[in-house]
Amino acid sequence: MNDALSTLTTGSDEERGGPVALLPVRDGEVPWTRAEIDQVTDELTADRLRLIDEVAAADAELSDLLRNSGDGAGDDQADSGSSALEREHELTLVNNTRDLLDQTSHALDRLAAGTFGVCESCGQAIGKARLQAFPRAMLCVSCKQREERR
Repeated sequence: MNDALSTLTTGSDEERGGPVALLPVRDGEVPWTRAEIDQVTDELTADRLRLIDEVAAADAELSDLLRNSGDGAGDDQADSGSSALEREHELTLVNNTRDLLDQTSHALDRLAAGTFGVCESCGQAIGKARLQAFPRAMLCVSCKQREERR
């Protein structure tokens, strides 16, 4: 475990439920507790491991599809089109899973660096409730809405 993340997640049993002032919260929100940070860290770590397995499985599936794409020399155009669509679908799934893995790893890196909860666009607090619902969030709601309007 990274030193900064270790600092956030270690402590005596009495301290583990106490507030952690290192992570920002929005006005009116209760500060993060060590137990909440542990929960987010555990969730992200489990997701990362699951996504690594999914990427490996999807890569293998895609490799099989690409390797077997030349088979069936007697296939008609509909079969060829179906095979191409299946390959495109699998490629999209692999890319989406890789993106999610990158986001998850980035969230863990931000936790370790102590920047978890800081909007990467405006530097304000993202919001504890938003991060508990979607711990991969890198932008506050305002910046995310602005990004989606572009």
